[in-house]
Amino acid sequence: MTAKPKLAVFKFASCDGCQLTLLDCEDELLAVAEAVEIAYFLEARTQEIEGPYDIGLVEGSVTTDHDARRIREIRKQCHYLITIGACATSGGIQALRNWADLPEFVRHVYADPQVISALDTSTPIADHVIVDFELRGCPINKQQLLSVLLSLIGGHKPRLPSYSVCIPCKQRQTVCVAVTRGIPCLGPVTQAGCNAICPAYNRECFGCYGPQQQANVPSLTHQFLRAGADRGHLVRLTRNFNGYAPEFREASNLLEQHD
Repeated sequence: MTAKPKLAVFKFASCDGCQLTLLDCEDELLAVAEAVEIAYFLEARTQEIEGPYDIGLVEGSVTTDHDARRIREIRKQCHYLITIGACATSGGIQALRNWADLPEFVRHVYADPQVISALDTSTPIADHVIVDFELRGCPINKQQLLSVLLSLIGGHKPRLPSYSVCIPCKQRQTVCVAVTRGIPCLGPVTQAGCNAICPAYNRECFGCYGPQQQANVPSLTHQFLRAGADRGHLVRLTRNFNGYAPEFREASNLLEQHD
């Protein structure tokens, strides 16, 4: 009998939401557990089975020297390494500190700031090791996670949508908030995966699934400026869940330079 592939789930700086997506699979989780051996997953079980692992899921960003060393060791242990969520793929909301004075942040948050040791930046996993596949989102999409796992188990290359949020927005027959209400929306430059929830509730897309392939974010924000949008609001919008993704980072930096 062929041994089941070993699955390991690792956490770095994050909120645990993307790991919980796997547990939220509920009925499907039983099928996953039958197809793989969940060898390491501290969110779900105390038993730890040593590597190497066939599939490694990594949540969270690298924020300390210890993180940087640990992810290199994890990479050695995993045949496939998949980053899950905005923190792992772009640095996450904590990457806001990349534009700020970290010691100043620490002084405001911690009673004894001298005990805190952290890197000046919060960076995605791919800045430190080779990543085989990325699952975007804050949190990730359950069906996309299952699709990737089943593809790898079956020996196939995972395939996920590469089109923008505007496609599912139109499929839901949602009226465009940018066109009809003048709301700056990142939907045209954001990868689909959330089923366009926010525009369906008359809110802008906040870029939770990161930039779409070849997204021209500066061009979009320029058009919003021409339509009368507030520059400061656009900076905050592009510096959100995936603010340190190169495309969003470029746009927010350009906006700030011309402030």
